Amino acid sequence: MTEVAQPMHRPPAVDKALKWPDMQALVAIHGRALVLECLRVALESWRQGHISDEADVLHAVQRQIEQLLAPSMRAVFNLTGTVLHTNLGRAPLPPEAIEAMTAVAVGASNLEFDLETGQRGDRDDHVEQWICRLTGAEAATVVNNNAAAVLLVLNALANRREVVVSRGELIEIGGSFRLPDIMARAGCKLHEVGATNRTHAKDYVEAIGPRTALLLKAHTSNYRIEGFSTALSEAQLAEIARAHQVPLMVDLGAGSLIDLQALGLPAEPVVSRVLQQGVDVVTFSGDKLLGGPQAGIIAGRADLIARIRKSPLKRALRCDKMTLAALEAVLRLYADPQTLVQRIPALRLLTRSQADIQSTAEQLLPRLQAWVGEALEVDVCAVSSQIGSGSLPLEVLPSAALRLRSRSANKRTRSRDLRTLAERLRQLPQPVIGRIADDSMLLDCRCLEHPETLLAQWVTEA
Repeated sequence: MTEVAQPMHRPPAVDKALKWPDMQALVAIHGRALVLECLRVALESWRQGHISDEADVLHAVQRQIEQLLAPSMRAVFNLTGTVLHTNLGRAPLPPEAIEAMTAVAVGASNLEFDLETGQRGDRDDHVEQWICRLTGAEAATVVNNNAAAVLLVLNALANRREVVVSRGELIEIGGSFRLPDIMARAGCKLHEVGATNRTHAKDYVEAIGPRTALLLKAHTSNYRIEGFSTALSEAQLAEIARAHQVPLMVDLGAGSLIDLQALGLPAEPVVSRVLQQGVDVVTFSGDKLLGGPQAGIIAGRADLIARIRKSPLKRALRCDKMTLAALEAVLRLYADPQTLVQRIPALRLLTRSQADIQSTAEQLLPRLQAWVGEALEVDVCAVSSQIGSGSLPLEVLPSAALRLRSRSANKRTRSRDLRTLAERLRQLPQPVIGRIADDSMLLDCRCLEHPETLLAQWVTEA
């Protein structure tokens, strides 16, 4: 490092400071424009009395460059206990999907080019065959998320006309996504039927008229109405729709391509079974129970899918080449049901045994206790994980967590200690995100399959 000069009352000129050997070394790495920008900020800090010598200037410039160039989106450890956590990116992708994304990202691809005919192709062709194969649909198309899928179907099939939906299914999900608002943006008129807790067949029949374009059933994935309640099944609604020659749409939300109960998980509607009930169009997510990238999948009758594809909104909402490459790679994994659970990370995490998770937590405990010190007590406890992203909100999965509690007898001090701990965990090279509950910080280990990287971060501070 350059020999530190004596403190000066006034900062050096920009041109002079830029010629310092260490500053020139930064220019060689990061370019003159960025170093010059940060240098001017540092010299202004000198004028204001915050720093006073060359070493301080160099340190300030280095620190600002690091902050500017640090990526905003970073990998984190999801120890919240919510597997498909919307704020943390939902489903982790399998290696096959990542490899497929990389392959098309680095150069040109046949995104909309038919290699057999040499003519322009359709980007849906890369995934449509697999979606139809796995769901039994006649045709399918894909957009950038399920909210977009719902918007597109409503606009394409019911613009300026009525859509009949049960009052008990006017859902709101995270991010203030309200079905009535989406219907208004799609240009269709909502026709509510029934009561919040009970909707009968006659309610739908009496609502159908000349302006009815669609019957809609929305899967209430993030809440449940129990007790004195009645709701029609897909098969019952399909019978009404056929009798009146009106299409039936079902928004499944998360959706699943397989029977989760066969894996020991709570039941969730299976897309193929829903279509078998006579439903004309279904929409569901790609990055939830399917275990793929963010996408909204629309599947069903070929004539309806053709109308949906012609909508101007389809182009605005379409997926890019990397999403389609990842989705195709994930869908191909479903060809082998025997290896599916181990190859789809989301399914593998959801089906981990409590004993396996507890073993991971116990492996981490000694290092974590040394890292946090004696002010906090650390042990392993049984907890409940959840699927997340609006899937089966009332169902939980037995899990195990590292529990950290302050030893202080003062409630305010305990609360402060937990907030400080949470901040310290977030400041690690790969941040750790847990949850605070019952006066404790809980680090649920369900989503931590390989703890080695985390163990390396918990080095005892001198």
